[in-house]
Amino acid sequence: MDIKKLQKLVIDALEDVKAHDIRAFDTVHLTSLFDRMTIASGTSNRQTKALAASVRDKVKENGGTIVSIEGEDTGEWVLVDLGEMIVHIMQPAIRDYYRLEEIWGEKEIKLGAAKRTSKRTASASEDGEAKPKRTSRHLAASRAKDDEDEPKKPARKTASKTAAKKTAAAPAGKTVKVAATKSATTARKAPAKRASSRTKAA
Repeated sequence: MDIKKLQKLVIDALEDVKAHDIRAFDTVHLTSLFDRMTIASGTSNRQTKALAASVRDKVKENGGTIVSIEGEDTGEWVLVDLGEMIVHIMQPAIRDYYRLEEIWGEKEIKLGAAKRTSKRTASASEDGEAKPKRTSRHLAASRAKDDEDEPKKPARKTASKTAAKKTAAAPAGKTVKVAATKSATTARKAPAKRASSRTKAA
C-alpha cells in the first residue's frame, strides 16, 4: 500500500474515535525500519484500546497488513505496527513522560495540508482535471440581490447641456435667460474684489 494512503487511513481511523493531539512524522532519514510514525492520545484505557481497534479495522478493510499490536491488555500505551508505519496511542501522562516527539519528531508532517493534497489529486485523477470551486446557492442568490439593490447613480447634467436644452425648448422670437454657473459667477466677482482692495489701499 502507498505510504500516503496508509497515513491518511490511520489519521482518519484515529479521528473517528476522537483521538487527541494527533501528530505524524517522516522517519525515513532516521531509520530503515519504518517510514512514518504517528502519535495520538486517548483519555482512558477504553479509548486507547478503541483507537487501536479502529486503526486495525480500517487498515484491514483497505487491504493493509497488521504486523502486531502491543499493550492492549493495559491500555496505557498501545503500539500498532503496520510495517511501513508505527502508531503509538498513549495516555497523556505516559506521553508526557516518554516524549517520543523529541526523539522522532525532526520532520513533522502537516496533517491538514496532506489531506487537502490527497483530495485534490483524487478529484483530478477521476475527472482528468481539477474541479472548479462551487458557489453555494444562498451565496449566489445574495450576490445577485446585492447587485439588484445597489442604487444606480444618475448621470450629472452639466450647465452647458441644461442651457442648450432650454434654448431648444423656447419658442421662436423669444429670448431665454439662463442662469450663469457658479464657476462663472465667482470668476466675475474675483476682479471686482481685487479692484476694491486696490482703491482702499490708494
